[in-house]
Amino acid sequence: MPELPEVEIVKRGLSPFLAGRKIVRVEKTRPDLRWPIPGSLEHVLTGARVLRLERRGKYILWHTQDEMVMILHLGMSGRVLVTKDLPKVKNVHDHLTFKTEDGFFIRYNDPRRFGFIDLVPLSNLAEYPSIANLGPEPLSNAFNASALQQKISKKQAPIKSVLLDQTIIAGLGNIYVCEALHRSGISPRRKAKNISENKIDSLVVAIRVVLQDAINAGGSTLKDHLQTTGEMGYFQHQFRVYSRVGEKCMKKSCLGTIKRIIQSGRSTFFCGKCQR
Repeated sequence: MPELPEVEIVKRGLSPFLAGRKIVRVEKTRPDLRWPIPGSLEHVLTGARVLRLERRGKYILWHTQDEMVMILHLGMSGRVLVTKDLPKVKNVHDHLTFKTEDGFFIRYNDPRRFGFIDLVPLSNLAEYPSIANLGPEPLSNAFNASALQQKISKKQAPIKSVLLDQTIIAGLGNIYVCEALHRSGISPRRKAKNISENKIDSLVVAIRVVLQDAINAGGSTLKDHLQTTGEMGYFQHQFRVYSRVGEKCMKKSCLGTIKRIIQSGRSTFFCGKCQR
């Protein structure tokens, strides 16, 4: 599933074509994705001007001049492509197409249909179920060692599982939690409440750095993620632990190898020698 860097990349790719632009046409080819697409979507967005795009956790929010917000979640395989023309042969997985006043087409493509789109008034956005309980943005000033310490100080669960909790930090997923824990030298099996203050400082820095590095590389393309231009992301070439089971640890002077365990039904990759 796309994580914060991939969603941020899509948001940034869309902004030059949508921010300040009017949507002149909306075409919906099916009534639902993961859940039903609002029946009013075409009526509300046709002729609407998009003021700005915002990312909150793994959601992209389209804010319109009429104080409506379209919420877009990419799910497992969702892609958003910006093209000047539509393909000659229609892609059967292009479920929504938006045309802007500048003549660009914004195509939402989702083969597995685990993404979703919803529409809410801006006044109701803060109470929207998927957004109301999200934790702080890890690249914002609200995310710091003190705030993280307070949230995890009584957590008995392993730190890996805690960091995947979107109410603790918004936007983190399996890839970047594994990478951040390795960079900070913390075992994914350590109980969250037992992480020292110094290690929490290191973890906050590692989370920020790995997310920014991934954004700079266009995200990670393992299977489905594409940038809005159709290009792949390249951060997968910088993985230090994720999907590297059996390979040598990349930390200087560490002689360990990368291991894989299952935690909460998810694969965890780590070095058992330098992560304590």
